[in-house]
Amino acid sequence: MYELTIPLSESEDRPLYEQIYVYIKRQIKQGNLPARTKLPSTRKLAEHLGVSRSTTQMAYDQLLSEGYLEAEPYRGYYVSELEALFDLGGQSVPGEERQQEKDKKWIYDFSLRGIDLESFPYGIWRRLSRNILNGDNKELFSAGDNKGDFKLRQAICTYLYGARGVTCRPEQLIVGAGNEYLLMLLNQLFGNQNVIAMETPTYRQAYRVFDRLGHLVVPVEMDESGMDIRKLSVSDADIAYVMPSHQFPTGIVMPIRRRMELLSWAAEKEGRYIIEDDYDSEFRYRGKPIPSLQSADTAGRVIYFGTFSRAVAPAIRVSYMMLPMPLLEQYERTCSFYASTVSRIDQRILAEFIEDGYYERHLNKMRGIYKAKHDALLAALLPLAKEYSIGGEHAGIHILLKSMRGVPEERLVSLAEEAGVRVYGLSEFGIGEGNSSQEIQKDRSGTVLLGYANLSRKEIEKGADLLCRAFRMADADLRP
Repeated sequence: MYELTIPLSESEDRPLYEQIYVYIKRQIKQGNLPARTKLPSTRKLAEHLGVSRSTTQMAYDQLLSEGYLEAEPYRGYYVSELEALFDLGGQSVPGEERQQEKDKKWIYDFSLRGIDLESFPYGIWRRLSRNILNGDNKELFSAGDNKGDFKLRQAICTYLYGARGVTCRPEQLIVGAGNEYLLMLLNQLFGNQNVIAMETPTYRQAYRVFDRLGHLVVPVEMDESGMDIRKLSVSDADIAYVMPSHQFPTGIVMPIRRRMELLSWAAEKEGRYIIEDDYDSEFRYRGKPIPSLQSADTAGRVIYFGTFSRAVAPAIRVSYMMLPMPLLEQYERTCSFYASTVSRIDQRILAEFIEDGYYERHLNKMRGIYKAKHDALLAALLPLAKEYSIGGEHAGIHILLKSMRGVPEERLVSLAEEAGVRVYGLSEFGIGEGNSSQEIQKDRSGTVLLGYANLSRKEIEKGADLLCRAFRMADADLRP
Protein backbone atom coordinates (compact mmCIF):
# COMPACT_ATOMS: atom_id res chain seq x y z
CA MET A 1 0.00 0.00 0.00
CA TYR A 2 1.31 3.44 -1.00
CA GLU A 3 1.87 5.98 1.78
CA LEU A 4 0.70 9.49 0.90
CA THR A 5 2.33 12.52 2.47
CA ILE A 6 0.37 15.47 1.10
CA PRO A 7 1.39 19.08 1.82
CA LEU A 8 -1.75 20.78 3.11
CA SER A 9 -2.21 24.45 3.85
CA GLU A 10 -5.01 26.00 5.90
CA SER A 11 -4.18 29.38 4.35
CA GLU A 12 -5.03 28.27 0.80
CA ASP A 13 -8.33 29.37 -0.73
CA ARG A 14 -9.08 25.78 -1.70
CA PRO A 15 -10.63 23.50 0.97
CA LEU A 16 -8.52 20.64 2.31
CA TYR A 17 -10.39 17.92 0.44
CA GLU A 18 -9.72 19.71 -2.85
CA GLN A 19 -6.00 20.01 -2.04
CA ILE A 20 -5.91 16.23 -1.44
CA TYR A 21 -7.85 15.57 -4.64
CA VAL A 22 -5.59 17.82 -6.76
CA TYR A 23 -2.40 16.30 -5.31
CA ILE A 24 -3.44 12.68 -5.95
CA LYS A 25 -4.76 13.50 -9.41
CA ARG A 26 -1.44 15.18 -10.31
CA GLN A 27 0.58 12.22 -9.02
CA ILE A 28 -1.49 9.84 -11.13
CA LYS A 29 -1.17 11.96 -14.26
CA GLN A 30 2.59 12.31 -13.78
CA GLY A 31 2.98 8.55 -13.36
CA ASN A 32 4.13 8.71 -9.74
CA LEU A 33 1.15 6.56 -8.77
CA PRO A 34 1.09 3.73 -11.32
CA ALA A 35 -2.03 1.78 -12.26
CA ARG A 36 -3.26 -0.70 -9.64
CA THR A 37 -1.41 1.08 -6.85
CA LYS A 38 -3.38 0.57 -3.66
CA LEU A 39 -4.03 3.78 -1.75
CA PRO A 40 -4.51 4.00 2.01
CA SER A 41 -8.06 3.83 3.32
CA THR A 42 -9.86 7.10 3.97
CA ARG A 43 -9.51 6.49 7.69
CA LYS A 44 -5.75 5.83 7.57
CA LEU A 45 -5.11 8.76 5.28
CA ALA A 46 -7.15 11.04 7.54
CA GLU A 47 -5.14 9.93 10.57
CA HIS A 48 -1.86 10.38 8.68
CA LEU A 49 -2.74 13.90 7.50
CA GLY A 50 -4.47 14.98 10.69
CA VAL A 51 -7.81 15.77 9.00
CA SER A 52 -11.33 14.41 9.34
CA ARG A 53 -12.32 11.22 7.57
CA SER A 54 -15.07 13.08 5.70
CA THR A 55 -12.36 15.28 4.15
CA THR A 56 -10.43 12.34 2.70
CA GLN A 57 -13.66 10.59 1.68
CA MET A 58 -14.78 13.63 -0.32
CA ALA A 59 -11.42 13.73 -2.12
CA TYR A 60 -11.63 10.01 -2.94
CA ASP A 61 -15.26 10.37 -4.08
CA GLN A 62 -14.27 13.05 -6.57
CA LEU A 63 -11.40 10.91 -7.90
CA LEU A 64 -13.77 7.94 -8.19
CA SER A 65 -16.34 10.00 -10.08
CA GLU A 66 -13.70 11.20 -12.57
CA GLY A 67 -12.32 7.69 -13.06
CA TYR A 68 -8.86 8.18 -11.55
CA LEU A 69 -9.57 5.66 -8.77
CA GLU A 70 -11.51 2.41 -8.57
CA ALA A 71 -13.09 1.06 -5.40
CA GLU A 72 -13.10 -2.71 -4.92
CA PRO A 73 -15.44 -4.06 -2.22
CA TYR A 74 -13.59 -5.44 0.82
CA ARG A 75 -10.20 -4.58 -0.76
CA GLY A 76 -9.87 -0.81 -0.97
CA TYR A 77 -9.02 1.96 -3.43
CA TYR A 78 -6.77 1.44 -6.47
CA VAL A 79 -5.39 3.71 -9.17
CA SER A 80 -7.22 3.12 -12.45
CA GLU A 81 -5.42 1.89 -15.55
CA LEU A 82 -4.72 5.17 -17.31
CA GLU A 83 -1.25 4.62 -18.78
CA ALA A 84 -2.55 5.12 -22.29
CA LEU A 85 -3.56 8.66 -21.39
CA PHE A 86 -0.44 9.84 -19.60
CA ASP A 87 3.31 9.67 -20.14
CA LEU A 88 4.82 7.63 -17.30
CA GLY A 89 7.96 9.72 -17.54
CA GLY A 90 6.03 12.76 -16.47
CA GLN A 91 6.16 14.44 -19.89
CA SER A 92 3.05 15.79 -21.55
CA VAL A 93 1.45 13.66 -24.24
CA PRO A 94 -1.01 14.76 -26.94
CA GLY A 95 -4.25 15.72 -25.24
CA GLU A 96 -2.83 16.15 -21.73
CA GLU A 97 -1.82 19.77 -22.20
CA ARG A 98 -5.24 20.50 -23.67
CA GLN A 99 -6.91 18.83 -20.68
CA GLN A 100 -4.81 20.86 -18.25
CA GLU A 101 -5.71 23.98 -20.21
CA LYS A 102 -9.38 23.07 -19.87
CA ASP A 103 -9.03 22.68 -16.14
CA LYS A 104 -7.56 26.16 -15.88
CA LYS A 105 -10.19 27.72 -18.14
CA TRP A 106 -13.21 26.57 -16.15
CA ILE A 107 -14.04 29.52 -13.95
CA TYR A 108 -17.45 28.09 -13.09
CA ASP A 109 -18.35 24.40 -13.16
CA PHE A 110 -22.08 23.63 -13.22
CA SER A 111 -21.34 20.16 -11.89
CA LEU A 112 -24.16 17.64 -11.57
CA ARG A 113 -22.54 15.75 -8.71
CA GLY A 114 -21.86 18.34 -6.05
CA ILE A 115 -24.05 19.40 -3.14
CA ASP A 116 -24.02 22.42 -0.83
CA LEU A 117 -21.82 21.45 2.13
CA GLU A 118 -21.66 24.94 3.62
CA SER A 119 -25.02 24.45 5.31
CA PHE A 120 -24.40 21.01 6.79
CA PRO A 121 -25.10 20.96 10.57
CA TYR A 122 -21.55 20.06 11.57
CA GLY A 123 -22.10 21.03 15.20
CA ILE A 124 -25.07 18.69 15.61
CA TRP A 125 -23.22 15.86 13.87
CA ARG A 126 -20.21 16.31 16.15
CA ARG A 127 -22.42 16.34 19.24
CA LEU A 128 -24.24 13.17 18.21
CA SER A 129 -20.90 11.50 17.45
CA ARG A 130 -19.50 12.51 20.83
CA ASN A 131 -22.58 11.33 22.72
CA ILE A 132 -22.57 7.95 21.00
CA LEU A 133 -18.86 7.38 21.54
CA ASN A 134 -18.97 8.58 25.15
CA GLY A 135 -21.98 6.46 26.02
CA ASP A 136 -22.06 2.83 27.02
CA ASN A 137 -22.27 1.54 23.46
CA LYS A 138 -19.74 -1.27 23.40
CA GLU A 139 -21.99 -3.28 21.08
CA LEU A 140 -21.34 -0.75 18.31
CA PHE A 141 -17.78 -2.05 18.04
CA SER A 142 -18.97 -5.56 17.20
CA ALA A 143 -19.91 -6.73 13.72
CA GLY A 144 -23.65 -6.32 14.19
CA ASP A 145 -26.48 -7.30 11.87
CA ASN A 146 -25.44 -8.07 8.31
CA LYS A 147 -28.30 -5.95 6.96
CA GLY A 148 -27.24 -2.91 8.94
CA ASP A 149 -27.94 -1.38 12.33
CA PHE A 150 -31.54 -2.18 13.30
CA LYS A 151 -32.14 1.26 14.79
CA LEU A 152 -31.14 2.92 11.53
CA ARG A 153 -33.28 0.59 9.43
CA GLN A 154 -36.23 1.27 11.70
CA ALA A 155 -35.69 5.03 11.41
CA ILE A 156 -35.47 4.78 7.60
CA CYS A 157 -38.72 2.77 7.43
CA THR A 158 -40.55 5.37 9.51
CA TYR A 159 -39.20 8.20 7.39
CA LEU A 160 -39.98 6.49 4.07
CA TYR A 161 -43.56 5.77 5.05
CA GLY A 162 -44.23 9.37 5.99
CA ALA A 163 -42.26 11.06 3.20
CA ARG A 164 -42.49 8.65 0.25
CA GLY A 165 -45.40 6.33 1.06
CA VAL A 166 -43.07 3.32 1.06
CA THR A 167 -44.40 0.43 3.13
CA CYS A 168 -41.69 -1.81 4.49
CA ARG A 169 -40.42 -3.47 7.64
CA PRO A 170 -36.86 -3.08 8.96
CA GLU A 171 -36.01 -6.67 8.00
CA GLN A 172 -36.68 -5.80 4.34
CA LEU A 173 -34.02 -3.08 4.33
CA ILE A 174 -30.35 -3.65 3.61
CA VAL A 175 -27.89 -0.83 4.33
CA GLY A 176 -24.73 -0.59 2.23
CA ALA A 177 -21.87 1.72 1.33
CA GLY A 178 -23.30 3.25 -1.82
CA ASN A 179 -25.73 2.13 -4.50
CA GLU A 180 -22.96 0.44 -6.47
CA TYR A 181 -22.33 -2.04 -3.66
CA LEU A 182 -26.05 -2.73 -3.24
CA LEU A 183 -26.45 -3.34 -6.98
CA MET A 184 -23.60 -5.84 -6.81
CA LEU A 185 -25.29 -7.48 -3.83
CA LEU A 186 -28.57 -7.62 -5.73
CA ASN A 187 -26.70 -9.34 -8.54
CA GLN A 188 -25.98 -12.18 -6.10
CA LEU A 189 -29.73 -12.84 -6.01
CA PHE A 190 -30.35 -12.58 -9.74
CA GLY A 191 -27.10 -13.81 -11.24
CA ASN A 192 -26.04 -12.21 -14.52
CA GLN A 193 -28.46 -13.96 -16.84
CA ASN A 194 -31.17 -11.33 -16.53
CA VAL A 195 -31.77 -8.79 -19.25
CA ILE A 196 -31.98 -5.31 -17.72
CA ALA A 197 -33.87 -2.49 -19.40
CA MET A 198 -32.69 1.05 -18.70
CA GLU A 199 -34.01 4.40 -19.84
CA THR A 200 -31.79 6.29 -22.21
CA PRO A 201 -30.35 8.75 -21.36
CA THR A 202 -29.80 7.47 -17.84
CA TYR A 203 -27.57 7.31 -14.76
CA ARG A 204 -24.45 5.85 -16.33
CA GLN A 205 -22.88 4.67 -13.08
CA ALA A 206 -25.66 2.09 -12.67
CA TYR A 207 -25.27 1.12 -16.32
CA ARG A 208 -21.54 0.56 -15.84
CA VAL A 209 -22.16 -1.65 -12.80
CA PHE A 210 -24.66 -3.83 -14.67
CA ASP A 211 -22.40 -4.00 -17.71
CA ARG A 212 -19.33 -5.01 -15.71
CA LEU A 213 -21.35 -7.68 -13.90
CA GLY A 214 -22.07 -9.29 -17.26
CA HIS A 215 -25.72 -8.35 -17.70
CA LEU A 216 -27.19 -7.65 -21.10
CA VAL A 217 -28.42 -4.06 -20.74
CA VAL A 218 -31.09 -2.99 -23.21
CA PRO A 219 -31.62 0.77 -23.71
CA VAL A 220 -35.31 1.68 -23.91
CA GLU A 221 -36.24 5.07 -25.30
CA MET A 222 -38.47 7.46 -23.40
CA ASP A 223 -41.38 9.68 -24.33
CA GLU A 224 -42.77 12.59 -22.32
CA SER A 225 -43.99 10.15 -19.62
CA GLY A 226 -40.78 8.18 -19.17
CA MET A 227 -39.84 4.67 -20.26
CA ASP A 228 -41.90 3.58 -23.28
CA ILE A 229 -43.78 0.46 -22.11
CA ARG A 230 -44.42 -0.78 -25.66
CA LYS A 231 -40.71 -0.82 -26.37
CA LEU A 232 -40.03 -2.34 -22.95
CA SER A 233 -42.46 -5.18 -23.72
CA VAL A 234 -40.56 -6.22 -26.86
CA SER A 235 -37.10 -5.84 -25.27
CA ASP A 236 -36.96 -9.33 -23.66
CA ALA A 237 -36.02 -7.61 -20.40
CA ASP A 238 -37.09 -9.09 -17.08
CA ILE A 239 -35.76 -6.23 -14.92
CA ALA A 240 -36.47 -2.53 -15.51
CA TYR A 241 -34.32 0.14 -13.86
CA VAL A 242 -36.24 3.42 -13.58
CA MET A 243 -36.26 6.75 -11.74
CA PRO A 244 -39.99 7.57 -11.81
CA SER A 245 -40.10 10.49 -9.37
CA HIS A 246 -37.38 12.53 -11.12
CA GLN A 247 -35.64 10.82 -14.00
CA PHE A 248 -31.94 11.53 -14.37
CA PRO A 249 -30.92 13.39 -16.42
CA THR A 250 -34.14 14.49 -18.19
CA GLY A 251 -36.13 15.43 -15.07
CA ILE A 252 -39.25 13.60 -16.32
CA VAL A 253 -41.82 12.69 -13.64
CA MET A 254 -43.60 9.46 -14.53
CA PRO A 255 -47.41 10.01 -14.36
CA ILE A 256 -49.72 7.57 -12.60
CA ARG A 257 -50.98 5.92 -15.79
CA ARG A 258 -47.46 5.06 -16.95
CA ARG A 259 -46.64 3.79 -13.46
CA MET A 260 -49.61 1.44 -13.55
CA GLU A 261 -48.54 0.20 -16.98
CA LEU A 262 -45.04 -0.45 -15.67
CA LEU A 263 -46.35 -2.33 -12.63
CA SER A 264 -48.66 -4.38 -14.89
CA TRP A 265 -45.68 -5.27 -17.10
CA ALA A 266 -43.81 -6.57 -14.05
CA ALA A 267 -46.79 -8.52 -12.67
CA GLU A 268 -47.75 -10.28 -15.88
CA LYS A 269 -44.76 -12.65 -15.85
CA GLU A 270 -43.04 -14.48 -13.01
CA GLY A 271 -39.51 -13.30 -12.26
CA ARG A 272 -39.96 -9.73 -13.49
CA TYR A 273 -38.90 -6.90 -11.20
CA ILE A 274 -38.56 -3.12 -11.22
CA ILE A 275 -35.62 -1.33 -9.60
CA GLU A 276 -36.83 2.08 -8.43
CA ASP A 277 -33.96 4.49 -7.86
CA ASP A 278 -35.36 7.33 -5.74
CA TYR A 279 -32.09 9.25 -5.65
CA ASP A 280 -33.18 12.87 -5.04
CA SER A 281 -36.91 12.83 -4.34
CA GLU A 282 -36.44 15.16 -1.35
CA PHE A 283 -35.94 18.23 -3.52
CA ARG A 284 -39.13 19.33 -5.24
CA TYR A 285 -40.04 22.98 -5.78
CA ARG A 286 -43.57 22.91 -7.17
CA GLY A 287 -46.59 21.00 -5.91
CA LYS A 288 -46.66 18.15 -3.44
CA PRO A 289 -44.00 15.41 -3.19
CA ILE A 290 -44.40 12.65 -5.78
CA PRO A 291 -45.28 9.28 -4.17
CA SER A 292 -42.87 6.44 -4.77
CA LEU A 293 -43.64 3.74 -7.32
CA GLN A 294 -43.26 1.18 -4.52
CA SER A 295 -46.22 2.70 -2.69
CA ALA A 296 -48.50 1.49 -5.52
CA ASP A 297 -46.93 -1.97 -5.80
CA THR A 298 -49.35 -4.69 -4.67
CA ALA A 299 -47.57 -7.65 -6.27
CA GLY A 300 -44.18 -7.30 -4.55
CA ARG A 301 -42.26 -6.50 -7.73
CA VAL A 302 -40.52 -3.21 -6.82
CA ILE A 303 -36.99 -3.12 -5.37
CA TYR A 304 -36.59 0.32 -3.84
CA PHE A 305 -33.22 2.14 -3.68
CA GLY A 306 -32.46 5.29 -1.70
CA THR A 307 -29.38 7.17 -0.57
CA PHE A 308 -28.29 9.88 1.87
CA SER A 309 -25.50 11.10 -0.42
CA ARG A 310 -27.58 13.96 -1.86
CA ALA A 311 -29.65 14.84 1.19
CA VAL A 312 -26.86 14.67 3.82
CA ALA A 313 -23.35 14.37 2.32
CA PRO A 314 -21.54 12.15 -0.22
CA ALA A 315 -18.97 11.14 2.41
CA ILE A 316 -21.69 9.51 4.53
CA ARG A 317 -21.74 6.66 1.98
CA VAL A 318 -25.02 5.25 3.29
CA SER A 319 -27.52 3.84 0.83
CA TYR A 320 -30.30 1.34 1.35
CA MET A 321 -32.22 -1.25 -0.64
CA MET A 322 -35.72 -2.48 0.15
CA LEU A 323 -36.42 -6.03 -1.01
CA PRO A 324 -39.98 -7.29 -1.63
CA MET A 325 -40.85 -10.38 0.42
CA PRO A 326 -40.11 -13.07 -2.25
CA LEU A 327 -36.62 -11.68 -2.80
CA LEU A 328 -36.09 -11.18 0.94
CA GLU A 329 -36.67 -14.90 1.54
CA GLN A 330 -34.16 -15.71 -1.19
CA TYR A 331 -31.69 -13.25 0.31
CA GLU A 332 -31.99 -14.89 3.73
CA ARG A 333 -31.24 -18.28 2.17
CA THR A 334 -28.34 -17.33 -0.06
CA CYS A 335 -26.78 -13.99 0.90
CA SER A 336 -27.20 -13.49 4.64
CA PHE A 337 -23.49 -14.20 5.18
CA TYR A 338 -22.50 -10.83 3.63
CA ALA A 339 -21.50 -8.36 6.34
CA SER A 340 -22.64 -4.76 6.36
CA THR A 341 -20.17 -2.42 4.65
CA VAL A 342 -20.99 0.69 6.69
CA SER A 343 -19.49 1.44 10.11
CA ARG A 344 -22.01 0.74 12.89
CA ILE A 345 -20.97 3.95 14.60
CA ASP A 346 -21.74 6.00 11.48
CA GLN A 347 -25.05 4.18 11.13
CA ARG A 348 -26.02 4.92 14.71
CA ILE A 349 -25.13 8.61 14.32
CA LEU A 350 -27.35 8.78 11.24
CA ALA A 351 -30.14 6.95 13.08
CA GLU A 352 -30.04 9.51 15.90
CA PHE A 353 -29.89 12.31 13.32
CA ILE A 354 -33.14 11.04 11.80
CA GLU A 355 -34.96 10.07 15.02
CA ASP A 356 -34.25 13.35 16.79
CA GLY A 357 -35.76 15.36 13.92
CA TYR A 358 -32.49 16.89 12.71
CA TYR A 359 -32.73 15.20 9.32
CA GLU A 360 -36.16 16.62 8.54
CA ARG A 361 -35.10 20.10 9.65
CA HIS A 362 -31.94 19.81 7.54
CA LEU A 363 -34.01 18.80 4.50
CA ASN A 364 -36.37 21.73 4.98
CA LYS A 365 -33.41 24.08 5.21
CA MET A 366 -31.74 22.63 2.12
CA ARG A 367 -34.96 22.83 0.11
CA GLY A 368 -35.02 26.55 0.81
CA ILE A 369 -31.35 26.97 -0.09
CA TYR A 370 -31.62 24.98 -3.32
CA LYS A 371 -34.88 26.72 -4.26
CA ALA A 372 -33.12 30.09 -3.92
CA LYS A 373 -30.22 28.89 -6.11
CA HIS A 374 -32.67 27.34 -8.57
CA ASP A 375 -34.59 30.64 -8.86
CA ALA A 376 -31.36 32.61 -9.19
CA LEU A 377 -30.24 30.42 -12.10
CA LEU A 378 -33.59 30.69 -13.90
CA ALA A 379 -33.58 34.47 -13.46
CA ALA A 380 -30.01 34.74 -14.73
CA LEU A 381 -30.92 32.74 -17.87
CA LEU A 382 -33.88 34.97 -18.80
CA PRO A 383 -31.89 36.74 -21.56
CA LEU A 384 -31.93 33.39 -23.41
CA ALA A 385 -35.71 32.88 -23.07
CA LYS A 386 -36.50 33.51 -26.75
CA GLU A 387 -33.99 31.02 -28.10
CA TYR A 388 -33.76 28.40 -25.33
CA SER A 389 -36.23 26.34 -23.33
CA ILE A 390 -35.67 25.06 -19.81
CA GLY A 391 -36.62 21.59 -18.59
CA GLY A 392 -36.50 19.61 -15.36
CA GLU A 393 -36.77 22.82 -13.37
CA HIS A 394 -39.35 21.76 -10.77
CA ALA A 395 -37.25 19.24 -8.86
CA GLY A 396 -33.72 18.03 -8.25
CA ILE A 397 -30.57 20.13 -8.33
CA HIS A 398 -29.95 20.56 -12.05
CA ILE A 399 -31.80 21.90 -15.08
CA LEU A 400 -31.73 21.25 -18.84
CA LEU A 401 -31.16 24.09 -21.29
CA LYS A 402 -32.20 23.35 -24.87
CA SER A 403 -31.60 25.41 -28.00
CA MET A 404 -34.86 25.93 -29.91
CA ARG A 405 -32.91 27.08 -32.98
CA GLY A 406 -30.99 23.82 -33.32
CA VAL A 407 -27.55 24.89 -32.12
CA PRO A 408 -25.63 21.59 -31.84
CA GLU A 409 -24.74 20.31 -28.38
CA GLU A 410 -21.02 20.22 -29.18
CA ARG A 411 -21.16 23.89 -30.18
CA LEU A 412 -22.84 24.87 -26.90
CA VAL A 413 -20.35 22.92 -24.80
CA SER A 414 -17.46 24.43 -26.75
CA LEU A 415 -18.75 27.99 -26.45
CA ALA A 416 -19.26 27.54 -22.73
CA GLU A 417 -15.73 26.22 -22.37
CA GLU A 418 -14.31 29.18 -24.24
CA ALA A 419 -16.17 31.43 -21.80
CA GLY A 420 -14.66 29.57 -18.85
CA VAL A 421 -17.83 27.68 -17.94
CA ARG A 422 -18.28 23.92 -17.78
CA VAL A 423 -21.65 22.49 -18.82
CA TYR A 424 -22.59 18.89 -19.61
CA GLY A 425 -24.06 17.60 -22.87
CA LEU A 426 -27.14 15.39 -22.66
CA SER A 427 -25.59 12.86 -25.03
CA GLU A 428 -22.98 12.01 -22.37
CA PHE A 429 -25.69 10.01 -20.59
CA GLY A 430 -26.80 7.86 -23.49
CA ILE A 431 -26.28 4.09 -23.34
CA GLY A 432 -26.06 1.36 -25.92
CA GLU A 433 -23.65 0.20 -28.57
CA GLY A 434 -22.75 3.51 -30.17
CA ASN A 435 -26.19 4.60 -31.37
CA SER A 436 -27.87 5.95 -28.27
CA SER A 437 -25.81 9.11 -27.93
CA GLN A 438 -26.37 9.89 -31.61
CA GLU A 439 -30.10 9.36 -31.26
CA ILE A 440 -30.23 11.62 -28.21
CA GLN A 441 -28.41 14.36 -30.07
CA LYS A 442 -30.75 13.96 -33.05
CA ASP A 443 -33.93 14.08 -30.95
CA ARG A 444 -32.76 16.55 -28.32
CA SER A 445 -30.08 18.45 -30.22
CA GLY A 446 -28.53 21.35 -28.39
CA THR A 447 -29.37 20.27 -24.84
CA VAL A 448 -26.95 20.86 -21.98
CA LEU A 449 -27.26 20.23 -18.25
CA LEU A 450 -26.45 22.73 -15.51
CA GLY A 451 -26.10 21.67 -11.88
CA TYR A 452 -26.15 24.41 -9.28
CA ALA A 453 -26.01 22.80 -5.83
CA ASN A 454 -22.34 23.41 -5.04
CA LEU A 455 -22.19 26.95 -6.44
CA SER A 456 -22.99 30.10 -4.50
CA ARG A 457 -25.71 32.43 -5.78
CA LYS A 458 -23.06 34.89 -6.91
CA GLU A 459 -21.19 32.16 -8.80
CA ILE A 460 -24.45 31.01 -10.40
CA GLU A 461 -25.29 34.52 -11.57
CA LYS A 462 -21.80 35.22 -12.92
CA GLY A 463 -21.53 31.82 -14.60
CA ALA A 464 -24.99 32.16 -16.16
CA ASP A 465 -24.11 35.66 -17.42
CA LEU A 466 -21.07 34.25 -19.22
CA LEU A 467 -23.26 31.50 -20.71
CA CYS A 468 -25.84 34.00 -21.92
CA ARG A 469 -23.18 36.01 -23.72
CA ALA A 470 -21.61 32.91 -25.25
CA PHE A 471 -24.88 31.29 -26.35
CA ARG A 472 -26.22 34.50 -27.88
CA MET A 473 -23.16 34.42 -30.12
CA ALA A 474 -24.15 30.93 -31.29
CA ASP A 475 -27.68 32.13 -32.12
CA ALA A 476 -26.28 35.16 -33.96
CA ASP A 477 -24.29 32.77 -36.18
CA LEU A 478 -27.54 31.03 -37.21
CA ARG A 479 -29.46 34.16 -38.11
CA PRO A 480 -29.75 34.84 -41.86
